[in-house]
Amino acid sequence: MAFRDVNARRHVGLQQLSALALAGRTLLGPTKSCKFIVDESTNQSTLICSAFRLFESLDLTSAAGQLLNETIQAQNKEFKTGMSTLLFLTGVWSSAVVECLQQNVPISAIVSVMSEGLNSCCERVQCLQRSIHDVNKELCSSSVQSKTCQIGCGNPQISHYFQKEISAPEKVTPVNSHSQPEDCNFNKCLVSPLAGFGSVASLVKPAGDKSTSLVSESSSFASGCSKQKLTHSRYFSTLGSSAYPCQCSGLGHLVMALSHGNQTSTKLLQSIVAYQQERAECSGSSQFNVAEIVTCCLLGLPESYSCVSLGFVTVVSPEQATVTKHLEDRPLHILLVDGDLTEKYRHLGFNRPRNVRTILKSPILQEDRAGDSWLSNMLDILISFEVNLVLVKGNVCENLMERCVANSILVIGSVTWDVLCAFEEVTSAQPVTYLTQLNAACVGSGAQVELWKACDGRAVDLGELVPVRVKAQGIALLTAVLTTTVASKVQLIEDQFWTSVYRLHHALNDKKVFLGGGAVELLCLSHIQMLAEQPSQPASRDSVKEFPSPWLAAAGMEYRSVVLQALASGWKQYLSVVMCNAAEAASELEACTAVDHHLKKAADSGSPSTYILQEFRKGALLRGGSGPLADHGEGFKVYDNVTAKTEAWRRALDLVLLVLQTDAEIITGPKRSQLLNSGVSSEFMFL
Repeated sequence: MAFRDVNARRHVGLQQLSALALAGRTLLGPTKSCKFIVDESTNQSTLICSAFRLFESLDLTSAAGQLLNETIQAQNKEFKTGMSTLLFLTGVWSSAVVECLQQNVPISAIVSVMSEGLNSCCERVQCLQRSIHDVNKELCSSSVQSKTCQIGCGNPQISHYFQKEISAPEKVTPVNSHSQPEDCNFNKCLVSPLAGFGSVASLVKPAGDKSTSLVSESSSFASGCSKQKLTHSRYFSTLGSSAYPCQCSGLGHLVMALSHGNQTSTKLLQSIVAYQQERAECSGSSQFNVAEIVTCCLLGLPESYSCVSLGFVTVVSPEQATVTKHLEDRPLHILLVDGDLTEKYRHLGFNRPRNVRTILKSPILQEDRAGDSWLSNMLDILISFEVNLVLVKGNVCENLMERCVANSILVIGSVTWDVLCAFEEVTSAQPVTYLTQLNAACVGSGAQVELWKACDGRAVDLGELVPVRVKAQGIALLTAVLTTTVASKVQLIEDQFWTSVYRLHHALNDKKVFLGGGAVELLCLSHIQMLAEQPSQPASRDSVKEFPSPWLAAAGMEYRSVVLQALASGWKQYLSVVMCNAAEAASELEACTAVDHHLKKAADSGSPSTYILQEFRKGALLRGGSGPLADHGEGFKVYDNVTAKTEAWRRALDLVLLVLQTDAEIITGPKRSQLLNSGVSSEFMFL
């Protein structure tokens, strides 16, 4: 068998990976430089800060580019985070492998040593994992010292980002009998609408409640852990002299630690977590459930109007908004449709009858009559069961929509399955695939609709689309209403919010987190360099098992240091770019110098992991003091997901090694003898 010793210039796939990864260099780290994606057909631009959105918009023609795109899609589908890390490491490790090839390092040695090095790193960094319980305790303890925490301690207080039903701005009123009832004591916390405009957010208890009043500054939201007394206020006074005890049972601190500086998403998610925890204390359900969260993006309102609303918020046409206004304050009969509400829709797996021929004398006339007949039948079914509200998972026939509007029936399409499940639970409605399956047991009751109101208590009309809210008593569904006046930012703010949601979700699933701020990568770099500096050992039985021949085992040991240094260069470039993007270093040279300084001190300490842990606790790890993280104070700590981060590493390296090995050409058979006597025999290694 002959193996082509491919020249580095022929490894086009690795070069393509490296070039493509450069496009996402500014997307790395907590402080990202967003990119504009322009649609040439419409000349409309979209602002993105995710590697997933970047590659979703690119026209990739190369095989390596398509493999990279599929790898990023797989990471996004499973974790919703870590795509930028995956993209960057793919690029730097591709370049590192090319450098190894230029030094005539065998491909087998590169594959084996790099895989071995990454596995060793994943084992080494386990010492930087912290359990969720310990992190909450530590964050709450540090927040007590800072005296500024508003959420995540004891019974969670709901922030001003959770929208309340209020009748007039600048006024806090008790809950009246007309308010929508909610679980537990959630409605006891009333919020001043002034909070939506950057002023003081007042969280107070109704009359008769002996709990201490709480007033929090919106600018210091969830950054500490003590309940402050209100001593001077034009509106409220302190009802008691004792402060709340800090029991640290919430997740508000963890949300902030995982947010990596995204303030808006953090505050919205903290409101959601606080509500779900309050609900969990009464119902015993899970403390955090992603399935109970949906988003609604509203274009035309300032970002300060972003909030969390109980129920399902979506946008409808002005005609549907008129129906909504007509149905307000009325208990409705609700129908859930699991599929498209169109005449030709058939469910997945449907088999049309065989050996059936349909003969029409006047096809056009017959089709029109058939369509009118279907519309009439569907409308008659809805009217006969007195259905007022229909939530459809898929598309809705426009003609049927018009007829429903004329008969004061509100039909909302493109509703997610999680929303259908939420209303199924509280209204007893049973989803149907076709309206012909409808019976009295499938129709639910107790749903309500209304025009969605902004934080100042006014209904919002955005022109072509009008936001409405669908709710029901006892529903657990929450909608994060994301507002902006910039059309190109809609996708950006939604992606940022879901990234924060899934970081918390995966942290709770893993029940542990990594120390953030570059701590894990720095330990990886220190560990790999230590391995590379170790003297090469003679081939052992274990090394022979990793290679197909003793010669390759010896070659692997010979090139081990070179390959490990190439792997380490990826971590070093990662840390340098993160520091530059976060303005912690003026240049990559300065960043590399800072990284080398930490590496030397870690090595001199005798225990790199202990040194990194100490620097992390001081908040001085890879920070220059002038970057954006410096605004949070010396004790500000960030954490990373464990599984999502390590999987991003593995996928990046697996992709690089896959492309590396597919560029190699293996020739077997009788042509081997011809190659021995040919002039190109020097390009092959014969095994």
